[in-house]
Amino acid sequence: MDAYTATITFLLFMFLSLPNTRAQTQPQINERIKPGSSLSPPSSDYHSSWLSRSGQFAFGFYKQDNNGFVVGIWLVGKIRSTLVWTANRNDPPVTSTAKLQFTMNGTIILRDQQGQEKLIVDADARASSASMLDSGNFVLYGDDNKSSIIWQSFDHPTDTLLGSQSLPCGGQLSSSLSETNSSTGRFHLNMQVDGNLVLYPAYTAETGWDAYWASNTVSANVKYYLYLNNTGSLEIWNSSNDSSLITTLSYPENDQQKTGGNQTIYRATLDFDGIFRLRAHHVNNGSDKTIASWPGNICEVKGFCSFNSYCTFDDDKPLCNCLTGYKFIDANEKTLGCERNYSKAECRGGKDGVAFYDMVQMNNIVWKDYPYETYDKSSLQHCLFACLVDCNCWAALSEGSRCKKQGFPLRYASRTHESSTAFLKVGKNSIEPWNWNDTRFYPQPPPTKTTSNKAVVHIIVVTSIFTVLLSSAIVISSHYIYKIRVLRYKRLTDTGNIGQNEEVALRRFLYNELKRATNNFKEELGKGSFGSVYKGALNKGKRLIAVKRLEKVVEEGEKEFQAEVRSIGKTHHRNLVRLLGFCVEGSKRLLVYEYMSNGSLGKLLFGDQRRPDWNERVRIALDIARGILYLHEECDAPIIHCDLKPQNILMDEFWTAKISDFGLAKLLMPDQTRTFTMVRGTRGYMAPEWNKNVPISVKADVYSYGIVLLEILCCRRNLAVNVLEPGEILLSGWTYKCFVAGEVNKLVPWEVIDNNVMENMVKVALWCIQDDPLIRPTMKGVVLMLEGITDIAIPPCPDFSSS
Repeated sequence: MDAYTATITFLLFMFLSLPNTRAQTQPQINERIKPGSSLSPPSSDYHSSWLSRSGQFAFGFYKQDNNGFVVGIWLVGKIRSTLVWTANRNDPPVTSTAKLQFTMNGTIILRDQQGQEKLIVDADARASSASMLDSGNFVLYGDDNKSSIIWQSFDHPTDTLLGSQSLPCGGQLSSSLSETNSSTGRFHLNMQVDGNLVLYPAYTAETGWDAYWASNTVSANVKYYLYLNNTGSLEIWNSSNDSSLITTLSYPENDQQKTGGNQTIYRATLDFDGIFRLRAHHVNNGSDKTIASWPGNICEVKGFCSFNSYCTFDDDKPLCNCLTGYKFIDANEKTLGCERNYSKAECRGGKDGVAFYDMVQMNNIVWKDYPYETYDKSSLQHCLFACLVDCNCWAALSEGSRCKKQGFPLRYASRTHESSTAFLKVGKNSIEPWNWNDTRFYPQPPPTKTTSNKAVVHIIVVTSIFTVLLSSAIVISSHYIYKIRVLRYKRLTDTGNIGQNEEVALRRFLYNELKRATNNFKEELGKGSFGSVYKGALNKGKRLIAVKRLEKVVEEGEKEFQAEVRSIGKTHHRNLVRLLGFCVEGSKRLLVYEYMSNGSLGKLLFGDQRRPDWNERVRIALDIARGILYLHEECDAPIIHCDLKPQNILMDEFWTAKISDFGLAKLLMPDQTRTFTMVRGTRGYMAPEWNKNVPISVKADVYSYGIVLLEILCCRRNLAVNVLEPGEILLSGWTYKCFVAGEVNKLVPWEVIDNNVMENMVKVALWCIQDDPLIRPTMKGVVLMLEGITDIAIPPCPDFSSS
């Protein structure tokens, strides 16, 4: 070997012996990652990471714009890499001085630029090795042979599901804040425990009003999970032992591109804009294709445009605009919503609304938010004026014959092709001027007019003559009105007619008066919990009444009894039997009611006469609910009925249901147990808390109403022995079985009904008879559900042992 050859050999040997600095910044393709390994962010744009065997997925430091680095997993693309999982996603990005370390203790930690350590992987045991799998799943193993996985990223999804990954029952995907910021964003995808896959805006109560898309795979007692298989089929499965496919959300037909194997990687991502998209990534050419999206229209995403703004389209591009009277919080980020463009005045209602605010009309705008008040309107002017004088109202929506009031802030607004009219309350003194593109209402100053002197003289003469004539007419009318009232008072005292008196106050009767009116209590209409009821007549038989003779009332003074009765007499509602008067003489206590010609609801449902048809029963159920709501929330002091049952619901001549015996529970003696299992209530209708020695609330009436509602729907008693099957003896239990089986029509086999309406009313009843009073809805909630204003969730199984 000559000197030249020796020199070349020496230099080549020295070159090969130098450390490969370039290799230290390249991704490490290492199927088995051992404790002691570490990663550091590169100074260049190239990611420092651990790659999967195929090189299609990487775990490590991902550069997030110019803000620094985050720790995550990404799909390596020829055109653009895509982040599919982020560790500690709400922590700020780190700088290039940070370090990711797989410690000898078997954990993975991040040491940031300040030297602080943060746990990236929190496994239950010490890891012996780790791997970045070709599925996109980063796993830690508990033993050397990789047979036991103690932690995997697939169990902690952020905004993305990959092929063979599932979202369990109760699991959630959260969108990113933006395309370039992986922090938790404004939308959630929930695999709910009731089996429904639902999209919600973040920071909401996640009620039916907040949801903007759902799979509608609801089940009462089956847990579901969402699964994305490797062929791109997004499916919902039953997670019980007998797992079965419930539904397929999307299947990509002819999307497989195979060249010596599967070259398509599927992922389902909840994007920052609130759309849940299924995508296919073609490895061969690096392209991405969206296969399906939920919902299909971005303006259907509630919260895409934030408070006080609405979503519309400009050349098929979604756009957020401020509602009239509002301005953008940030003109560069219009999805952040809008704020008032006027100073808010202190409002006490009434004239203040007219003085400080105008109403602005916007057409084809709707709010998909829950209105705090809905009522029938007579005109558009009526709807907008009702909002103008209401301090809590900042917008009113007129849809058909209904007017819906909205509070501040205004949420979930969007343009619609349907005919609707919205009115917005705006201040008269705006902070910044705006162009009025819509119609402005209230108040409009009257035009100024001038009149001549001659016209003024004519006006004075005519006014004087009219004043003299009017004064004379008033004097004459007053004289005759006085005489008429004297005669009417005399006639009232002679005949006992309570006509006008009943509108002002209860009448106090003498015992002998009622004895004559009832022909010595001859005709008994019925016998109830509080005593017997007799038919009577006043005003020479022209006015029929019902006289209830109370038995075993509380031994209290006459003043106390009158105070209780007068409080009952103040109640006025079309679905309550009206109290006309009372009698207190010695130990005698009698109440006088309006006469109900068609008897009790119990007789109508369980008697031999014809059953009310389906529409009548729905109306009766709603009438009763409105009557109880009045007692619970609209009286001066809430009244708990304590003995709600079909026998205490009476029907007038127009077949309107009216509740009787309300407010009488306080008048019973403590030992009254003739028809009561405890101090109050009738067996079969009593709430479970009566037997638990706990305070009784209005929720006890809600339970009783639930039983009554089931009896109305099915025209049978809650407890019946003459049935075909033993499982049908207890109506509430049988109803729940039919509901779970989706066979509510079996409850009324003799007639054709609307199954959807029946199912909703059954759900309301099942919510009402829950064992825990806190779970039961209020009567206001019951009325809203029956009217179809609020959605009805799937009720849990009631405890029928307490029935």
